[in-house]
Amino acid sequence: MSDSPGKLKLGALVALVVGSMIGGGIFSLPQNMAASAGVGAVLIGWAITAVGMLTLAFVFQTLANRKPDLDGGVYAYAKAGFGDYMGFSSAWGYWISAWLGNVGYFVLLFSTLGYFFPIFGEGNTPAAVIGASILLWSVHFLVLRGIKEAAFINLVTTVAKVVPLALFALICLFAFKLDIFTADIWGEGSPDLGSVMDQVRNMMLVTVWVFIGIEGASIFSSRAEKRADVGKATVIGFITVLLFLVLVNVLSLGVMTQPELAKLQNPSMAAVLEHVVGHWGAVLISVGLIISLLGALLSWVLLCAEIMFAAAKDHTMPEFLRRENANHVPANALWLTNAMVQIFLVITLFSNSTYLSLIYLATSMILVPYLWSAAYAVLLAMRSETYEQALAERKKDLVIGGIALLYAIWLLYAGGVKYLLLSALLYAPGAILFAKAKREVGQPIFTNVEKLIFAAVVVGALVAAYGLYDGFLTL
Repeated sequence: MSDSPGKLKLGALVALVVGSMIGGGIFSLPQNMAASAGVGAVLIGWAITAVGMLTLAFVFQTLANRKPDLDGGVYAYAKAGFGDYMGFSSAWGYWISAWLGNVGYFVLLFSTLGYFFPIFGEGNTPAAVIGASILLWSVHFLVLRGIKEAAFINLVTTVAKVVPLALFALICLFAFKLDIFTADIWGEGSPDLGSVMDQVRNMMLVTVWVFIGIEGASIFSSRAEKRADVGKATVIGFITVLLFLVLVNVLSLGVMTQPELAKLQNPSMAAVLEHVVGHWGAVLISVGLIISLLGALLSWVLLCAEIMFAAAKDHTMPEFLRRENANHVPANALWLTNAMVQIFLVITLFSNSTYLSLIYLATSMILVPYLWSAAYAVLLAMRSETYEQALAERKKDLVIGGIALLYAIWLLYAGGVKYLLLSALLYAPGAILFAKAKREVGQPIFTNVEKLIFAAVVVGALVAAYGLYDGFLTL
């Protein structure tokens, strides 16, 4: 290790944001979007997402600059604004979302390899699960060697995955046909899509999924060389990724029709490029996706361990999660994370959980941390905290925070009751770790308000458990 262990420069932080945002989602985007919305709804949905996510990016930038003492991003903001249990829930929800997303990545990775080797099928055959397990523990031991080294490998894979995306955009730009794009703007030819409002709602969860990772730099704030770089990296990363996502989605809709796209197997970008240039296009995208997923897995394993470690450092998570190895890597947090991924990989063998259902669940788990971050930004501006000399800035940040908060609430609504209940089922058991952390510092577990919140979570979890048993809820 160097004399400044693991300090990350702007380039490495941008690569963490871009690397964690560009995972598998973008490669499946043409089919995922076409399955839930027509061209018009897709454009409306992207407009809402761009504004909502940009305000969220600004929220993370503002909070990184105004509260430089808070390390660990999403988790620390919830705790500072709304108490220990909310802080814990944010860290717990974020952590579950991150490793669930990794399970989804493994399924997609081996589904892509299934294109070359049929034994891997849709990514949830026994051979795929064995392959995924070997890869999982290889990444695990790589990360144990050091955060800075892993961040450098992430930088390399981020550059490698952007190249096929840029090629795809360029080729599809020349193949784009306006008559295909405008053939059925509102999806009226596909009655199962529902109303335009329904279409917008249904595509929103997919758009959130492809943006998860926007907070990547803020999670690593304590390891940044310059504090101001955290906010810069968030905004640069966001704009880069937004551009790629919209290009991939919109250009595909001018190459193949919405019903054709909806029927494609994922990664659907491969099939779109194959449609334009033949077989080598599918191979190019598949190889790009494999590199991309390997890089994203690395980013997310780092983020998982870091959020648990940050929460344990200030006694919101139990003491054992604070332990670092000689390379300054939170080893216990890493073991716990990857053990959970392993368990869920085995579960995919016995359950029909596809990539998309894992993604929806992971997305609904992350909405709560996003909501609290936006709410904290609003709270600071309303109290004028840190704005003593900057009244004009306070008004601007209040508006931006307000829009981000409304967007986060709208996302919870778009996710629907099913995913809220399933989230409660995953949130409830976390209280065991919270209670352990509180005992270690000799504090009472819940305040009176937190007791009520916890009771509501338990009720939701019981309803979800009964729903899964009775069959009116499915994974």
